Amino acid sequence: MTGTMTGPRRQDTRKFVENLSGAGKSIAVLTSGGDAQGMNGAVRAVVRMGIYVGAKVYLIHEGYQGMVDGGENIKEATWEGVSSMLQVGGTVIGSARCKDFRSHEGRLKAAHNLVRHGITNLCVIGGDGSLTGANLFREEWSGLLAELVEQGLIEADAVQKYSALHIVGMVGSIDNDFCGTDMTIGTDSALHRIIEVVDAIMTTAQSHQRTFVLEVMGRHCGYLALVSALACGADWVFFPELPPEDGWEDNMCQKLSENRADKKRLNIIIVAEGAIDCHNKAITPDYIKDLVVGRLGLDTRVTILGHVQRGGTPSAFDRILASRMGVEAVVALLEASADTPACVVSLVGNEAVRLPLMECVQMTQEVQKAMDEKKFDEAVRLRGRSFEHNLSTYRLLASRKADSELPNSSFNVAVLNVGAPAAGMNAAVRSAVRVGITEGHKMFAVNDGFEGFHKGQIKEIKWGDVGGWTGQGGSLLGTKRTLPGKHLDKIAEQMRIHNINALLVIGGFEAYMGLLELSSARDKYSEFCVPMVMIPATVSNNIPGSDLSIGSDTALNAITDTCDRIKQSASGTKRRVFIIETMGGYCGYLATVGGLAAGADAVYIFEEPFDIRDLQTNVEHLTHKMKTSIQRGLVLRNENCNENFTTDFIYQLYSEEGRGVFDCRKNILGHMQQGGAPSPFDRNFGTKVAAKAIQWITRMLKESYKGGNVFANSEESVCLLGMRRRAMVFQPLAQLQGETDFVHRIPKDQWWLKLRPVMKILAKYKIDYDVSESGQLEHVTQVRPKESDFSACI
Repeated sequence: MTGTMTGPRRQDTRKFVENLSGAGKSIAVLTSGGDAQGMNGAVRAVVRMGIYVGAKVYLIHEGYQGMVDGGENIKEATWEGVSSMLQVGGTVIGSARCKDFRSHEGRLKAAHNLVRHGITNLCVIGGDGSLTGANLFREEWSGLLAELVEQGLIEADAVQKYSALHIVGMVGSIDNDFCGTDMTIGTDSALHRIIEVVDAIMTTAQSHQRTFVLEVMGRHCGYLALVSALACGADWVFFPELPPEDGWEDNMCQKLSENRADKKRLNIIIVAEGAIDCHNKAITPDYIKDLVVGRLGLDTRVTILGHVQRGGTPSAFDRILASRMGVEAVVALLEASADTPACVVSLVGNEAVRLPLMECVQMTQEVQKAMDEKKFDEAVRLRGRSFEHNLSTYRLLASRKADSELPNSSFNVAVLNVGAPAAGMNAAVRSAVRVGITEGHKMFAVNDGFEGFHKGQIKEIKWGDVGGWTGQGGSLLGTKRTLPGKHLDKIAEQMRIHNINALLVIGGFEAYMGLLELSSARDKYSEFCVPMVMIPATVSNNIPGSDLSIGSDTALNAITDTCDRIKQSASGTKRRVFIIETMGGYCGYLATVGGLAAGADAVYIFEEPFDIRDLQTNVEHLTHKMKTSIQRGLVLRNENCNENFTTDFIYQLYSEEGRGVFDCRKNILGHMQQGGAPSPFDRNFGTKVAAKAIQWITRMLKESYKGGNVFANSEESVCLLGMRRRAMVFQPLAQLQGETDFVHRIPKDQWWLKLRPVMKILAKYKIDYDVSESGQLEHVTQVRPKESDFSACI
């Protein structure tokens, strides 16, 4: 854990946070409005990053009410004081809706309380109402100070000393209803709660052939309803941004009836609490139940999830998001000048950005205005491209077109899984099959990867064959690590027999290697001169060309949940350190990002070499923390980080060196990281990228179809579809070879290495932290890339 983390930039272009000293500055953090899982992670990150830069950090309890009331509600924070809160849901510093702060007199009291503590930097975690109030407070700040001087409550020189109030916001809202960010803190955790309930309900619904109507939160925003419908393959969904047209009752009942005729034993209907029809009339779960029972006679039940969605432990995604945003918020406050507008730290794609707070608030308000004026298409557009793609993908998958309505493409597309199983593979296959059929293709499933391919384990797969696959873990098609190199002639023969015109390969590094082998054999086998695309699916997240892989989020949640339980097992006992081994091969993604999500004290990975002196430094550091502040320590080790410093070696070293201060336990997580039901993120990620891949295949097939045959042998016809920073991009595999370390099966440049300094700072290490790539203030209209054939935002 020692040493400096460097990036690809040259030394003279780097800027370190030490140059943005917080000495003499005071930062306050508060949570306001509705609570959301992950808020505590954000508070923890702000406190520890603030202390790291030398600032005083204050916790304001009970939101704006605590700022108005002052006294014991504003307390200086300590590094130890925010320990053991990362895994706790809600907000431990409290949140309250405050009428007093809406009045001028209330804001005057709040200003007085902040000046008394020397606070001029405020980090607000809440929704659009909370952030709007913070911006108003900032605009009135100089006037409020002048009034305080007039009333004799502060000295005249305080006006100059505390002349500017800097505001940075982080959006904490399970509804994901704030424009300018793809995800708000708490949304992913709320989706976890919804999908856990849906998965449980589906088993009982199938047993009794029932229809279930589920109401989820979302009074003004349908994100939770839409994405949970995508994640569970719901039959119908209602949400505010897209009211159904007249006659929807007939259409819905017809679809439910057709599904039952196709021997589907259950139906799931999801309703956002703010769902309306095109006449602005509320659509309630009870109304839908009465409709289904009255018209179809189906046994129907209603489940209202309510505040279950707000509760529980935050997901790995929300912990990581909150930690990244909290650190970025402190950097933004340090960099702010008197002229810097209030900003909000947002997530676009996989990149942290800073946006003017009021631009985001105004766009959020424009959504509601568009809905009030019944301009629903405009409301969907204003929600952002991520929301639009969720909606378009759901429409593609929700209902099967009649055969007479399908385009007659006469193309055969094969789908196969290659490599180790990863949660979310089945969701991707389901999406590919159904979108392919909708595009007019005949879809073929290949069992057991390239091994099954050369053995002829190929059969046509229909729409109904993939029903219920979204929530299934592993690979229902079967997957093997076998590479095609030794069987090229037999694979070419099978492609000829089945007239395969395109390939979609879903898998890990073996899939990447396999497609490279097929493309390099095109000169010898013309059968391989067809469009081929790969979707990364591996828990290791070690595929070049993509920041994320299907399955890695589920693995991170498995690691995080296990670490939480392991740490809890030592609750009330003597001081204890746990040594945890994660998967990943030579890729340290799971160890590093899992360590950030679980609050690890040290993480050892292959990409950051370490020696015995580093190990000794880490032991001494942890020993000091154990003596002064914490009861439990957590150390993660990537399975191939070092051939000599094994998990047993590190366990024995920590046990010996910590003797008398703490004892040790070790745990090898193993294949539990590959198992289990896919997380909501992996279900949706797999569903959307597979749909995008099939649409790309359709375009390529049309372009390469000449003289009655498909012929594609350019570099661009063999691609990997991956997330790069802010967009989904199709990248030719030939161009990715230079970015690949084939010996260790990892990319040469890995974005998540930038998270290691964050993890170390939050573990109380004093290190260099490069902020030269920190988000600069942008405008809302500029943060999203233009979409092209080879770039598609998701």
